[in-house]
Amino acid sequence: MAESALRQQRQQCVERFSETLLPTARGLFRCVVFRDGDSLEHIAMVRGVVANGERVLCRVHSECLTSEVLGSVKCDCKAQLDAALDAVAEAECGVVVYLRQEGRGIGLGNKIRAYALQEFGLDTVDANRHLGFADDLRRYDVAAAILEHLHVRSVVLLTNNPNKIEGLVSNGIRVDERRSLVVGTNEHNHKYLIAKRERMGHWLDEIAANETPTAPVARARNHPTSRRTT
Repeated sequence: MAESALRQQRQQCVERFSETLLPTARGLFRCVVFRDGDSLEHIAMVRGVVANGERVLCRVHSECLTSEVLGSVKCDCKAQLDAALDAVAEAECGVVVYLRQEGRGIGLGNKIRAYALQEFGLDTVDANRHLGFADDLRRYDVAAAILEHLHVRSVVLLTNNPNKIEGLVSNGIRVDERRSLVVGTNEHNHKYLIAKRERMGHWLDEIAANETPTAPVARARNHPTSRRTT
């Protein structure tokens, strides 16, 4: 199948539904809403001109209501979202794709059930498995389709997750470079981050296994460390 036909096929898994200019604390973004086949609505926060762009700074971020809305520090999700938006705003060009797949794809209610199991000593992986779920049920075809709709040719991806790179590349998005996004570490999420590194293969070498931070880091202002993919 020709590349143009494959591109069109990938785009069909989402509908570009609405968009507006959105003033934020970081300046003006273009907010574009996409609907997938399950009627879930996902968002692309776009800064500058990304159409036909290569090496576009990009974060693909999954929803985390507990941290982003309720202020939980059991994970690093809000700090990662803030750092990604900061980086895109500072670069004056880029996109943050916000996917509605709470709790690594198991949903809010089941995530809270997994949190309850963690109170009895299970880590994030074993808690999911105890509930009958895989370690990570997130999918990235929707994110790839959104980037296709935005006509992004290739990205510099802000992530610590190798599966995210694989998910985008397997769906036709070229990842030219990876940049680390290690932020928001604290005494409550330290074991969670260690489990993600040791059991899920995330690139979190900066997190020391025998050192527990004493205070959360609310936001990272500087650009993350660069690493190239191969």
